Amino acid sequence: MLTLTCHCGQIRIVLQTRPDYINACNCTLCSKTGARWGYLDPAEVSIAGASTAYLREDKTDPAAEIHFCARCGSTTHFTLTESAVARFGNSLLGVNMQLADARDLTGIELRYPDGQSWSGAGEFGYVREPRIIGESAAGG
Repeated sequence: MLTLTCHCGQIRIVLQTRPDYINACNCTLCSKTGARWGYLDPAEVSIAGASTAYLREDKTDPAAEIHFCARCGSTTHFTLTESAVARFGNSLLGVNMQLADARDLTGIELRYPDGQSWSGAGEFGYVREPRIIGESAAGG
């Protein structure tokens, strides 16, 4: 179990399991919100506290609704939009793993998808090789 909070503590997120990997995407949304996303099944996450949501205006059919704390501004999580749930089912919730204590993330793979170049279809390309959190750059 892993507990995360926004900066002021108004929003509390409890994960029943750690994510298999975390994405440090370079798209404009992820870069500007400072998010590093871990992906979990919604049944494995409980969220307490009121969040404010933001839906991208630069996409005709955005798949994710970004949530943040209205008090301190921390980006906390994303949920799938109704159209995304209709297409893919309600099987994914994103949690901003920047809210976690870094020591709790040791051993998780950190990936670097190239969201700036992604067309929205197919697989991501990557801007660099992944790394395991807590391991030195030399791999030890």
